[in-house]
Amino acid sequence: MSLISINNLTFKYDGSYNNVFEDVSFNIDTDWKLGLIGRNGKGKTTFLKLLQGKYEYKGTILKNIDVDYFPFEVANKDRMSIEIVNEIAPNASDWEIIKELNLLNTNTEILYRNFNLLSGGEQAKILLISLFLKGNNFLLIDEPTNHLDIETRHNLSRFLEKKKGFILVSHDRNFLDKVVNHIIAINNNNIEIVQGNFSSWKENKDKQDNFEIVQNERLQKDINRLEIASKNSAKWSNEAEKSKSKKYNSETTIDKGYVGHKASKMMKSSKVMEQRIQKAIDEKTNLLKNIDRNDTLKIIPVQSNKSPLVLARDLQIKYNGQTIFKPISFEISNGDRAQIVGRNGIGKSSILKLILGKEIQYNGEFKVANELKISYVSQSTEALKGNLRTFALENKIDESIFKAMLVKMGISKSDFDKEIQDMSEGQKKKILIAKSISEEANVYIWDEPLNYIDILTRIQIEDAILKYKPTLIFIEHDETFAKKIATKVIDLEK
Repeated sequence: MSLISINNLTFKYDGSYNNVFEDVSFNIDTDWKLGLIGRNGKGKTTFLKLLQGKYEYKGTILKNIDVDYFPFEVANKDRMSIEIVNEIAPNASDWEIIKELNLLNTNTEILYRNFNLLSGGEQAKILLISLFLKGNNFLLIDEPTNHLDIETRHNLSRFLEKKKGFILVSHDRNFLDKVVNHIIAINNNNIEIVQGNFSSWKENKDKQDNFEIVQNERLQKDINRLEIASKNSAKWSNEAEKSKSKKYNSETTIDKGYVGHKASKMMKSSKVMEQRIQKAIDEKTNLLKNIDRNDTLKIIPVQSNKSPLVLARDLQIKYNGQTIFKPISFEISNGDRAQIVGRNGIGKSSILKLILGKEIQYNGEFKVANELKISYVSQSTEALKGNLRTFALENKIDESIFKAMLVKMGISKSDFDKEIQDMSEGQKKKILIAKSISEEANVYIWDEPLNYIDILTRIQIEDAILKYKPTLIFIEHDETFAKKIATKVIDLEK
């Protein structure tokens, strides 16, 4: 067993006014399987970079072990994939490499294609088999499931179940529950480490949040009641004090000592209530600091008068004249939420592109209803540039609604002046989703919308879909999300 000890860690990026971490201290046992969670922009990847010594910081980080960061950096992507595997895991033999690819149910021909020509999922698999073959250093694993199909996620979880210890950043709740035994949560106001998986952490977090909300409401009622009583007591005290100097006629008798005693007693009572008010305020200020309010997102679906909206009969996508899956048939009608499933590279995104009117070769019958309003979230964020105002104008969406959705998804207003290309991948995906839900549409087409998106935002998106019931065609490998959302499944491998 080894320890990674963090003491009084403070860090901020050059040119930033706010610290990412401020005077943070905690210890990590390297035998723990840690899931690192938190909203996008809270510093998860930054923390992993700090553990690698990539940035200068204040405080100390003490460790006596070597670490490996995943995904591995590929300096030159214009090479055959086998060369990249050999570079990362130089001691692996060819048969071991092929064996690992077979375990991922992936054709070995991708080893002899240029890495930069592979799909996102295929690139992830090349890096994964390199991880499996590389060695036994302590692993810092940063969002490994992005672009991975469900079967490959299961293979990765089986690999991690055998590892002794690691730190894993992931927003896939099901995946976290399978592989971690501790959670390190970067909250709004602190960092906490607790034993258990994501579900047990979330259950306890919800209980704590609900307790604080009830406690906060009770304290607010106490404060309001005490303030009214304090004002009345002060009023009565003042009136009694005035009566001490009041002139009375010769027939009136009054015990001035009694009046003074009464005024003093009321004044003391008022002071006691003020102290109780301040104590309640102090207790109240210690609550709600780590509560993330999951404000409801809004979607603006418009029902089409066409039916069906999409029709496929014996459809087969073709690449270079070759069909890539067996004939499939399906219909999409108003209100359907259809998930397209299948392994990486089988043609899921091509079906979405076909619906969008792209030039895709195919066999069989395929029809899309005329004049459909379609809102699309692409898998890639590479085309995003400029600022949010320009982006809203170019996409003809209401800027105020668009920005309101971003705030609800946890993007700070202080980030609104940033260039989009300088934002994190999670923030970029939120921009694409906020754009989509700000558009009136008959059909929403989302291609892996949740890559890089934090768990709390995923829950917000789920809640909005279930509330507003848009017609949705999507590709997503987050099993928890898909089970909640999909009303039908289009399986390209059946």
